[in-house]
Amino acid sequence: MAEFPFHIAATDGEARAGRLSTPRGDIATPAFMPVGTAGTVKALYLDQLRGAGTDIILGNTYHLMLRPTAERVHKLGGLHRFMRWDHPILTDSGGFQVFSLSELRKMSEEGVSFRSHIDGSSHFLSPERSIEIQSDLLGSDIAMQLDECVGNPCEHGEAANAMRLSARWGDRSKKAFGARDRQALFGIVQGSTYADLRKESAQRVVDTGFDGYAIGGLAVGEGHDAMCDTISLTAPLLPQTRPRYLMGVGKPIDIVEAVARGIDMFDCVLPTRSGRHGQAWTWDGPVNLKNAKFAEDDAPIDPSSSCPASRDYSKAYLNHLFKAGEYLGPMLLSWHNIAFFQAMMAAMRLAITEGRFEAWRKEMRERWSADQPG
Repeated sequence: MAEFPFHIAATDGEARAGRLSTPRGDIATPAFMPVGTAGTVKALYLDQLRGAGTDIILGNTYHLMLRPTAERVHKLGGLHRFMRWDHPILTDSGGFQVFSLSELRKMSEEGVSFRSHIDGSSHFLSPERSIEIQSDLLGSDIAMQLDECVGNPCEHGEAANAMRLSARWGDRSKKAFGARDRQALFGIVQGSTYADLRKESAQRVVDTGFDGYAIGGLAVGEGHDAMCDTISLTAPLLPQTRPRYLMGVGKPIDIVEAVARGIDMFDCVLPTRSGRHGQAWTWDGPVNLKNAKFAEDDAPIDPSSSCPASRDYSKAYLNHLFKAGEYLGPMLLSWHNIAFFQAMMAAMRLAITEGRFEAWRKEMRERWSADQPG
């Protein structure tokens, strides 16, 4: 096991507040990881990420292996040096992007063959190759095992086959990863929304033994309630003493409900993707700043925020930037959204520590009940 101590400082129900220590710095949990798809969190400078409270970011193996290639990143000193981020990086295995982006793909016991969505070139990704890219070439702090993701709805047999293939790939990923002191490897529980498959997958992943445990295969069409039910079933099956990571989630209400069920780590493209399309996430829900009603609204998004994008620019100005097609609009709103997500994580950590998380959660559920842009 890697030297990544995980300390749970406080609990409130199933919710946990803690700290994951890595050689490149501590990660306060529950933690949100902005997604740096191609070596950059879209529209943001790294000091803006740090200033907003970001401890760790996520890099995408699939995108980086295709462009500029993992070998080139390695030649240039690894992903941290390449993008000038000196703090922890988690890389995904590439499996989800193959599932979601590659139309021509073929699964086998050995791995997955696919064609690039960029230029149609042929590639092959095995558990061993994924670990080589993540840990040896990119040099991430936390690597993920290669897995096969299926969408929802899916048949039980399809989900079972993908889950068991993922379990076998997890064994191979761990063997390829070997013993490393300064890098960690997380395993992934699959099984769609089928309780028997989730239980089997959790047992197999725990038996293999990883530095942390992820729940994959959610936020792929099953809906909020089914997602919550699956987390409620799966999280208690994972070791209490290691971090639990819900992959690809998500909307603020999804994150809050997952924290209430014992999840410690999250990632999602939502804050920056929403920001590029004019949607601001706020304590009162999402707001569409391209709406004409904001054209003369001189108030900022959040005057109490420490983020300049939230505090110092009027909604009227942001409305104008998007209407005029100015780059600054997506930049400011992505910055605001990342700051909001990190403020939400900090608020949850404090509420858990002070023993008032359930009351805070109830208030947020009431505020976000409609969850529709204003």
